[in-house]
Amino acid sequence: MAFKPVSGIQKISLEQERKQKAKEDVKRRQLLADRTALEEERTYRAGVVSVSDLISPSAMQIFATHLMLGETFVRTVFVVGYPRYIGVGWFAPIINFNATLDVAMYVYPVESPVILKQLQKKSGAMEAQIVANAEKGAPRDPILETALRDIEGLRDSLTQGIEKFFQFALYITIYCKTKEELDKTTGDIEGVFGTKLIYTKKVLYQAEQGFNSTMPLNNDELQITFNMNSSPIASSFPFISSELTSDNGVLYGINRHNNSLILFDRFSLQNANMVVFATSGAGKSYAVKLEVLRSLMLGNEVIIIDPEMEYKHLSDAVGGTYINISLGSEAKINPFDLPRPYSEEMTSEDIIRSAVITIKGLLRIMFGKLSAEEDSLLDRALLETYAKKDIVPGVDLSKVEPPIMNDFHQVLEGMEGTKDLVIRLQKYTTGTFAGLFNSPTTVDMKNQLVVFSVRDLEDELRPIAIYNIVNYIWNVVRSERKPRVLVIDEAWWLMQNEDSARFIFALVKRCRKYFLGITTITQDVNDFLSSPYGGAIVNNSALQLLMKQSPAAVDNVQKTFMLTDGEKYLLLESGVGEGIFFAGNKHAAIKIVASYAEDQLITTDPRQLLEIEEAKRRFREKVEAGESTA
Repeated sequence: MAFKPVSGIQKISLEQERKQKAKEDVKRRQLLADRTALEEERTYRAGVVSVSDLISPSAMQIFATHLMLGETFVRTVFVVGYPRYIGVGWFAPIINFNATLDVAMYVYPVESPVILKQLQKKSGAMEAQIVANAEKGAPRDPILETALRDIEGLRDSLTQGIEKFFQFALYITIYCKTKEELDKTTGDIEGVFGTKLIYTKKVLYQAEQGFNSTMPLNNDELQITFNMNSSPIASSFPFISSELTSDNGVLYGINRHNNSLILFDRFSLQNANMVVFATSGAGKSYAVKLEVLRSLMLGNEVIIIDPEMEYKHLSDAVGGTYINISLGSEAKINPFDLPRPYSEEMTSEDIIRSAVITIKGLLRIMFGKLSAEEDSLLDRALLETYAKKDIVPGVDLSKVEPPIMNDFHQVLEGMEGTKDLVIRLQKYTTGTFAGLFNSPTTVDMKNQLVVFSVRDLEDELRPIAIYNIVNYIWNVVRSERKPRVLVIDEAWWLMQNEDSARFIFALVKRCRKYFLGITTITQDVNDFLSSPYGGAIVNNSALQLLMKQSPAAVDNVQKTFMLTDGEKYLLLESGVGEGIFFAGNKHAAIKIVASYAEDQLITTDPRQLLEIEEAKRRFREKVEAGESTA
């Protein structure tokens, strides 16, 4: 049998076939390896916990108009129409809305040639309609003419590159604990939008898509857009900071967000009261002293109750009156002084009655809890004490001398059923505390700055003395109306007793009528706010300054001032002289800034104060050496 030899062409063909099969085998093995790797990756990822697994809710129940994430009710609202004009900051009421919200904005750019072509067609159609109406003798259509002008203006801006064109989508997702709260909050938000002539709708059978659209996934599943150019979209920018700059007033500091000046006149608001809350060392006294110094420059009178002698250096520098109230000092305030008449209609009977009511409040602080019988006895004893000095209704009170505590003690001794009250009063007339109230008034407040120091008083006496001082100041303030500021440092002392707390609250409510602004300062926020009058004082203070807070008090502060979580953490992390400043309905992050000269006068840093005292000592030594040489 003979074999036919293989030709050269056949050899080449067989070689190519073998190579092709080898390539296919390699590809097959590679595909198998890739498939195996992908399967291994999928198996690995199936057993790995992702961030979305950690933050996702355990369950989600979807309804037509809302959904439930666990026990939380969720609803999305979207904007469908805008007015012809929207102002800058129109979105601020929604940003500052006191509710848990997620806000999503989607901005889709549109090519200018595309929109210009559409605007040209729309403009032509409108012009044709206007001409047709004119030929028919129909009255002019202002709405159509206004729309045509807007389109032509937009065409010009797009052609010149001044404006760009976009499609803008705005969604807001609301989170509430109950369905009733969800419906109410939704209505409130729609009402806020309605005041701006912005029309919104609630999702219907798209609750899940609305929720997903406001998640930080950049996934717009609603696709409900509105045509807008650059300017209105820029005015919708959600990151805003309130401007607290007016034409006149005191410079309180610098806005930390935009470096604008926080310049405000406290007497231009509905009341001139202010509260300052901060931890020790946060700079609250520094901030208040800076306001005091700048208020003096404007001609306002300032009265300060100083518990730690922090205002002595400032008072000496500006020529103020510094009054040290203590058991051994010569400065005395008689609690039995009669209020000065502050209106022509006031009779002597009104003045005496007001004095008795005020002294009874002081006696309750001194004696503690009183029974109804003891309260009645004190009332009768006070009237007899004034009568003993011929201070009765109908008498010319300008020619009488008020009694002192010892006179009241003698009257009380002569009455039946007052033995226990007399024993409690002896401590203030003949006992340890006799030097505080048992004397005629010797202080003088005829100065632009008056500081009452209570540092040298025992803790037991401080609330009583401060109450007496504030009452004396109140009598002076009511006698003559002029712009004044009363600073009560460490006001929590007065919140410990109901009568003193009620007295301060009454002052805060009434002081506006007498051109007085009261500044209450405290570092013990919980003690201050735990009093039923503490929150009321905050609500009646148009100016509020919150500085660094302790973790133990920040939750109470957040609840009282309705702060967001971001503002809460800002107060926890604030440095010295930083915080949040409230003026009416506006607030902004603030940084207290003083000039070098002001800093030297108001500093509370012990090291800096030692350096200043040392510099003064060296200066005096040089002066004395120069005098002796001369």
